[in-house]
Amino acid sequence: MKIYDVEQGSQEWIKLRLGRPTASNFKRIVTSQGKFSKSCERYIDQLRGEAKALYLPSAAEKYTSKAVQWGIETEAEARRWFQMESGYRIQKIGFITTDDGRFGCSPDGFVIGHNGDFIGGLELKCPEPEAHSRWQRQLAQGIFPSEHVAQVHGGLMVSNLPAWWFVSYCPGLDPINSRITPDEYTDELRVALERFWMRFQEIEKLCAK
Repeated sequence: MKIYDVEQGSQEWIKLRLGRPTASNFKRIVTSQGKFSKSCERYIDQLRGEAKALYLPSAAEKYTSKAVQWGIETEAEARRWFQMESGYRIQKIGFITTDDGRFGCSPDGFVIGHNGDFIGGLELKCPEPEAHSRWQRQLAQGIFPSEHVAQVHGGLMVSNLPAWWFVSYCPGLDPINSRITPDEYTDELRVALERFWMRFQEIEKLCAK
Protein backbone atom coordinates (compact mmCIF):
# COMPACT_ATOMS: atom_id res chain seq x y z
CA MET A 1 0.00 0.00 0.00
CA LYS A 2 1.14 3.53 -0.85
CA ILE A 3 -0.18 6.46 1.21
CA TYR A 4 -0.47 9.97 -0.27
CA ASP A 5 -0.58 12.91 2.11
CA VAL A 6 -3.15 15.06 0.30
CA GLU A 7 -6.39 16.70 1.32
CA GLN A 8 -9.47 15.01 -0.07
CA GLY A 9 -11.16 17.26 -2.59
CA SER A 10 -7.95 19.16 -3.39
CA GLN A 11 -6.46 19.42 -6.88
CA GLU A 12 -3.70 17.01 -5.86
CA TRP A 13 -6.31 14.47 -4.74
CA ILE A 14 -8.28 14.86 -7.97
CA LYS A 15 -5.14 14.29 -10.06
CA LEU A 16 -4.32 11.10 -8.16
CA ARG A 17 -7.78 9.72 -8.94
CA LEU A 18 -7.95 10.62 -12.63
CA GLY A 19 -7.84 7.54 -14.81
CA ARG A 20 -7.42 5.21 -11.84
CA PRO A 21 -10.13 2.75 -10.67
CA THR A 22 -11.11 3.63 -7.11
CA ALA A 23 -13.03 1.78 -4.40
CA SER A 24 -16.04 4.10 -4.51
CA ASN A 25 -16.61 2.92 -8.09
CA PHE A 26 -15.80 -0.77 -7.67
CA LYS A 27 -19.56 -1.40 -7.63
CA ARG A 28 -19.40 -0.64 -11.36
CA ILE A 29 -16.94 -3.53 -11.78
CA VAL A 30 -18.41 -6.17 -9.49
CA THR A 31 -21.97 -6.70 -8.29
CA SER A 32 -23.04 -6.97 -4.65
CA GLN A 33 -23.11 -10.76 -5.23
CA GLY A 34 -19.43 -10.75 -6.23
CA LYS A 35 -20.06 -11.22 -9.96
CA PHE A 36 -18.20 -9.39 -12.70
CA SER A 37 -20.35 -6.55 -14.06
CA LYS A 38 -20.85 -6.62 -17.82
CA SER A 39 -21.48 -2.87 -17.80
CA CYS A 40 -17.97 -2.06 -16.56
CA GLU A 41 -16.87 -0.88 -20.01
CA ARG A 42 -18.72 2.38 -19.39
CA TYR A 43 -16.43 2.87 -16.41
CA ILE A 44 -13.42 2.16 -18.62
CA ASP A 45 -14.68 4.85 -21.01
CA GLN A 46 -14.84 7.28 -18.10
CA LEU A 47 -11.35 6.45 -16.86
CA ARG A 48 -9.79 6.76 -20.31
CA GLY A 49 -11.50 10.09 -20.83
CA GLU A 50 -10.41 11.41 -17.44
CA ALA A 51 -6.78 10.47 -18.05
CA LYS A 52 -6.52 12.22 -21.41
CA ALA A 53 -8.95 15.14 -21.41
CA LEU A 54 -7.58 18.65 -20.96
CA TYR A 55 -10.72 19.81 -19.16
CA LEU A 56 -13.25 17.86 -17.16
CA PRO A 57 -16.69 19.43 -16.64
CA SER A 58 -17.27 16.90 -13.85
CA ALA A 59 -14.29 18.34 -11.95
CA ALA A 60 -15.64 21.89 -12.09
CA GLU A 61 -17.13 23.54 -9.02
CA LYS A 62 -20.55 22.08 -8.29
CA TYR A 63 -23.61 23.16 -6.38
CA THR A 64 -23.62 21.48 -2.97
CA SER A 65 -26.96 19.87 -2.18
CA LYS A 66 -28.47 19.95 1.30
CA ALA A 67 -27.78 16.20 1.68
CA VAL A 68 -24.10 16.61 0.78
CA GLN A 69 -23.72 19.62 3.07
CA TRP A 70 -25.37 17.64 5.88
CA GLY A 71 -22.80 14.88 5.43
CA ILE A 72 -19.90 17.33 5.50
CA GLU A 73 -21.13 19.04 8.66
CA THR A 74 -21.93 15.78 10.49
CA GLU A 75 -18.79 13.81 9.61
CA ALA A 76 -16.64 15.38 12.35
CA GLU A 77 -19.32 14.50 14.93
CA ALA A 78 -19.46 10.94 13.58
CA ARG A 79 -15.70 10.62 13.79
CA ARG A 80 -15.69 11.76 17.42
CA TRP A 81 -18.46 9.27 18.25
CA PHE A 82 -16.53 6.38 16.74
CA GLN A 83 -13.37 7.28 18.65
CA MET A 84 -15.27 7.42 21.93
CA GLU A 85 -17.22 4.22 21.17
CA SER A 86 -14.22 2.17 20.03
CA GLY A 87 -11.45 3.64 22.14
CA TYR A 88 -9.28 3.89 19.03
CA ARG A 89 -7.66 6.96 17.53
CA ILE A 90 -8.29 7.85 13.90
CA GLN A 91 -5.73 9.26 11.49
CA LYS A 92 -7.07 11.13 8.49
CA ILE A 93 -5.84 9.73 5.19
CA GLY A 94 -5.98 11.51 1.85
CA PHE A 95 -5.50 8.77 -0.72
CA ILE A 96 -3.98 5.31 -0.97
CA THR A 97 -3.14 2.94 -3.81
CA THR A 98 -2.10 -0.66 -4.13
CA ASP A 99 1.67 -1.17 -4.25
CA ASP A 100 1.55 -1.31 -8.04
CA GLY A 101 -0.52 1.88 -8.20
CA ARG A 102 -3.29 0.38 -10.33
CA PHE A 103 -6.17 0.78 -7.86
CA GLY A 104 -6.93 3.51 -5.35
CA CYS A 105 -9.10 4.40 -2.35
CA SER A 106 -9.94 7.48 -0.28
CA PRO A 107 -10.50 6.21 3.27
CA ASP A 108 -12.27 8.38 5.83
CA GLY A 109 -9.41 7.46 8.14
CA PHE A 110 -7.18 4.68 9.38
CA VAL A 111 -7.89 3.12 12.76
CA ILE A 112 -4.85 3.13 15.05
CA GLY A 113 -4.48 0.19 17.40
CA HIS A 114 -3.22 0.42 20.95
CA ASN A 115 0.30 -0.49 19.78
CA GLY A 116 0.32 2.44 17.35
CA ASP A 117 -0.11 0.38 14.17
CA PHE A 118 -2.88 0.73 11.62
CA ILE A 119 -5.42 -2.02 12.29
CA GLY A 120 -8.06 -1.05 9.76
CA GLY A 121 -9.75 1.56 7.66
CA LEU A 122 -12.87 3.64 8.23
CA GLU A 123 -15.83 4.35 5.99
CA LEU A 124 -18.04 7.05 7.52
CA LYS A 125 -21.55 7.69 6.27
CA CYS A 126 -23.83 10.48 7.46
CA PRO A 127 -27.05 9.69 5.59
CA GLU A 128 -30.58 10.92 5.88
CA PRO A 129 -32.78 9.00 8.37
CA GLU A 130 -34.46 6.77 5.75
CA ALA A 131 -31.17 5.34 4.44
CA HIS A 132 -29.76 4.91 7.95
CA SER A 133 -32.89 3.06 9.07
CA ARG A 134 -32.73 0.83 6.00
CA TRP A 135 -29.10 -0.09 6.69
CA GLN A 136 -29.99 -0.86 10.32
CA ARG A 137 -32.70 -3.26 9.16
CA GLN A 138 -30.47 -4.91 6.57
CA LEU A 139 -27.57 -5.42 8.96
CA ALA A 140 -29.94 -6.84 11.59
CA GLN A 141 -30.96 -9.38 8.94
CA GLY A 142 -27.32 -10.22 8.23
CA ILE A 143 -27.31 -8.31 4.93
CA PHE A 144 -24.59 -5.73 4.30
CA PRO A 145 -25.91 -2.65 2.39
CA SER A 146 -25.48 -3.62 -1.26
CA GLU A 147 -24.56 -0.10 -2.42
CA HIS A 148 -21.48 -0.06 -0.18
CA VAL A 149 -20.23 -3.66 -0.08
CA ALA A 150 -17.81 -3.26 -3.03
CA GLN A 151 -16.45 0.01 -1.61
CA VAL A 152 -15.74 -1.44 1.83
CA HIS A 153 -14.16 -4.62 0.53
CA GLY A 154 -12.30 -2.49 -2.00
CA GLY A 155 -10.72 -0.60 0.89
CA LEU A 156 -9.64 -3.91 2.39
CA MET A 157 -8.14 -5.01 -0.91
CA VAL A 158 -6.33 -1.77 -1.73
CA SER A 159 -4.92 -1.30 1.78
CA ASN A 160 -4.36 -4.96 2.65
CA LEU A 161 -5.37 -4.07 6.21
CA PRO A 162 -7.08 -6.72 8.39
CA ALA A 163 -10.36 -4.85 8.94
CA TRP A 164 -12.59 -2.01 7.77
CA TRP A 165 -15.22 -0.26 9.89
CA PHE A 166 -18.48 0.80 8.27
CA VAL A 167 -19.99 3.55 10.42
CA SER A 168 -23.27 5.32 9.76
CA TYR A 169 -24.18 8.26 11.96
CA CYS A 170 -27.54 10.02 12.01
CA PRO A 171 -28.24 12.14 15.11
CA GLY A 172 -31.24 10.85 17.03
CA LEU A 173 -30.89 7.28 15.71
CA ASP A 174 -28.66 4.53 17.09
CA PRO A 175 -25.36 4.69 15.18
CA ILE A 176 -24.18 1.79 13.04
CA ASN A 177 -20.74 0.39 13.77
CA SER A 178 -19.98 -2.69 11.68
CA ARG A 179 -16.49 -4.23 11.48
CA ILE A 180 -15.78 -6.00 8.20
CA THR A 181 -12.90 -8.43 7.59
CA PRO A 182 -11.70 -10.06 4.35
CA ASP A 183 -13.84 -12.97 3.19
CA GLU A 184 -14.94 -14.77 0.04
CA TYR A 185 -16.37 -11.55 -1.40
CA THR A 186 -12.98 -9.83 -1.03
CA ASP A 187 -11.39 -12.67 -3.01
CA GLU A 188 -14.08 -12.44 -5.69
CA LEU A 189 -13.56 -8.69 -5.91
CA ARG A 190 -9.83 -9.18 -6.37
CA VAL A 191 -10.43 -11.60 -9.25
CA ALA A 192 -12.97 -9.25 -10.85
CA LEU A 193 -10.56 -6.31 -10.64
CA GLU A 194 -7.84 -8.31 -12.40
CA ARG A 195 -10.32 -9.18 -15.14
CA PHE A 196 -11.33 -5.53 -15.35
CA TRP A 197 -7.71 -4.43 -15.64
CA MET A 198 -7.07 -6.88 -18.48
CA ARG A 199 -10.12 -5.56 -20.35
CA PHE A 200 -8.96 -1.99 -19.66
CA GLN A 201 -5.62 -2.74 -21.33
CA GLU A 202 -7.31 -4.50 -24.26
CA ILE A 203 -9.45 -1.44 -24.95
CA GLU A 204 -6.44 0.87 -24.66
CA LYS A 205 -4.60 -1.18 -27.30
CA LEU A 206 -7.68 -1.37 -29.52
CA CYS A 207 -8.20 2.41 -29.47
CA ALA A 208 -4.50 3.08 -30.07
CA LYS A 209 -4.63 1.44 -33.52
